[in-house]
Amino acid sequence: MKLLLAGIVLILIVETNAEVEWWLETAQGAFDMWQAYSDMKDANWKNSDKYFHARGNYDAAQRGPGGQWIAEVISDTREWLDIKRGGSPADSAADQIANNWGREGGDPNVFRPEGLPDEF
Repeated sequence: MKLLLAGIVLILIVETNAEVEWWLETAQGAFDMWQAYSDMKDANWKNSDKYFHARGNYDAAQRGPGGQWIAEVISDTREWLDIKRGGSPADSAADQIANNWGREGGDPNVFRPEGLPDEF
């Protein structure tokens, strides 16, 4: 009986740790997405949109499953809102290619425009 109780407690501790870690990854991933968006606004660089999409998703996904999940939620929501606000479905589809590329571990620099300052 004591062994069963100890096993249940151990499972609960491991599960609780896993949940805390997932939420931490989610929060860190959301920050990564915000940082990429903020950098995009600060850079104000022509044709850099896809690079920052890929970079935000890449950075968030590197946090783990929670980061990958929040990157997908944020990206999908943003593209949905852009279309609802009258944005081009073709532009949204191109953004989603960059989003998926970054989330799947692809190098964001594939989308980096020439001349973008190194700080970004």
